[in-house]
Amino acid sequence: MLNPESGLIIWQTIITILVLFVLGKFAWKPILGALKTREDSIAEALQAAEKAKEEMANLKAENEQIIREAREERDQIIQSASKAANEIKEKAKEEASEIGKKMIEDAKASIESEKNAALRDIKDQVAELSLQVTEKLLRKNLEGDKAQKQLLDSYIDELKLN
Repeated sequence: MLNPESGLIIWQTIITILVLFVLGKFAWKPILGALKTREDSIAEALQAAEKAKEEMANLKAENEQIIREAREERDQIIQSASKAANEIKEKAKEEASEIGKKMIEDAKASIESEKNAALRDIKDQVAELSLQVTEKLLRKNLEGDKAQKQLLDSYIDELKLN
């Protein structure tokens, strides 16, 4: 077994105290300062990360709000466009209906005009035929002078009566 001598223990204690004193005087302050600086920089980095995290959360909330507003605006635009399209469609239907009614009325008026013209032509032709038939009948009936004299006498008698 090892038995250390008392002198060795004293010297080792003195050297250890000296080493601790020298380290305390020259090494620990810079090491502790470096550790403190490192600790501060880590704390600042954590604060910056936390701040960045909060900003990201705020930006995300803002983006979601912007997206929500854009969707609402899109929906309003679609509704407005749909409403305008329906109004245009209804207006076009009404105009087409009005044009159709006008065309029907014009066609009816044209048909009525053509019908009246045809009736006038038929009346004129009937009158012409009637005159021709009457003329032929009178010529046949009044071929002689005697028949003509009788007709004149009857007209004269009628005039005297009136």
